[in-house]
Amino acid sequence: MPGVMRRHADRVTTGVLHPTMQIQLSAVIITLNEERNIGRCLDSLKGIVDEVVVVDSYSTDRTEEICREKGARFIQHPFEGYIEQKNFALEQARYNWVLSLDADEALSDRLRTSILEARNNWRHDGYSMSRRANYCGQWINHSGWYPDRKLRLFDRRLGAWGGTNPHDQVELHQGSTTALLHGDLLHYSYYTVEDHLQRARKYALLGARSMYKKGRRATWLHLLFSPAAKFVRNYFFRRGFLDGRAGWTICRIATLETFWKYRALLRLQD
Repeated sequence: MPGVMRRHADRVTTGVLHPTMQIQLSAVIITLNEERNIGRCLDSLKGIVDEVVVVDSYSTDRTEEICREKGARFIQHPFEGYIEQKNFALEQARYNWVLSLDADEALSDRLRTSILEARNNWRHDGYSMSRRANYCGQWINHSGWYPDRKLRLFDRRLGAWGGTNPHDQVELHQGSTTALLHGDLLHYSYYTVEDHLQRARKYALLGARSMYKKGRRATWLHLLFSPAAKFVRNYFFRRGFLDGRAGWTICRIATLETFWKYRALLRLQD
């Protein structure tokens, strides 16, 4: 992407570089076998956006049926990576102002109101929101998971998806202004611990491959100390212990994922 990028800072920006305006808004979502989640996501967008675009990686469940029933524009495209798929989805939107969501996310009532206020009085180049995760039926308030601020509402002419797969993020051009919206982006993350473990193994391998591709290398010190540092940070400094048994499980699996990632990276280096 042209220009120098910067990651969104977790703060409210007060400067206004352009006059207020009303905008037309596209919601973009990527999917793969999301029949369990996509209906809830689409329902939360009603009355908030002018169109919904779903880019699907050839689901074999009822994802397409549900999307079409709820009026979304449904496009199928081969999956080449989270960042690549989300940037492709941005290109399919009719409008330059986009709200990018995952299929397992939904807007809270307060966030719906905040987005409506922002689109009717657009002052910044992008807006972030706090994401609150539901883990096996429990809402998580700590453990490094909340507040998990995500920049999801933005002018696509001023940014795109970047980062390292599978941990993508929106990156705006240098000098872009951002603000924090009130309300939570509700993330229905994992329904079972086994689902979490399987996803952690997948993300660890994807992360190792992305790091290797970018020229990053690991030593045995990374394998020994990075997982421990992850656990101490999330369980103690980010107060995962206050989330009870769920917090312990989340922090433990985050530690395992870090270990698996560096182990995979070391193997790639052999």
